[in-house]
Amino acid sequence: MSKTDAAGAYRSLVAAAMAVCLLTFMACSVDVKKDQEGEDKNVDIRTPIGGIHVSKGADAGDTGLAVYPGARLRTKNEHHDDNANVSLSFGDYGLNVVAVHYESDDSPDKVISFYKDQLQRYGGVLECHTSQSDSNVGATSGKDSDSDELKCEDTGGNVLELKAGTKHNQRIVAIEPKGNITRFALVRVQIHGHDPI
Repeated sequence: MSKTDAAGAYRSLVAAAMAVCLLTFMACSVDVKKDQEGEDKNVDIRTPIGGIHVSKGADAGDTGLAVYPGARLRTKNEHHDDNANVSLSFGDYGLNVVAVHYESDDSPDKVISFYKDQLQRYGGVLECHTSQSDSNVGATSGKDSDSDELKCEDTGGNVLELKAGTKHNQRIVAIEPKGNITRFALVRVQIHGHDPI
């Protein structure tokens, strides 16, 4: 998963929450907590039919995966902070996406080997190839829609996504070579109930 994926998911979920607030014409509560620099840290949006919680600066521990030894946390860039824990709940439906981005001076092969071992405890490990512009966090093949089995939506890009788990509880490590460094994202996607849409 590329950094664009997590940022796109974050923006989509916040936009969905705002749309719900506008469409319901009912009481909508927005609570924003700031960090020490005065920037938004936690955002809670509550409506009569559901809510969204966004917490920036997510922790790798929330993904259930260890941080590659010696890796550096990729913090906020000039546009936005891609490290976040986003929860969406509407009735019986819930979605939680945690994404944390890192970089390492080690080769992609070393990072891949490390995370293949990490992911094996969650089941078979899929290797999927995507491009940075893809925005399909946790996407799976449309075939066998009743199955909870993970599948790849390969688009042939230079980002390798290692996936393990099920459609409703998956862990993803997206690894991308960038010059002399290896960038990677640790992601966990959990879905509860049935998609209301």
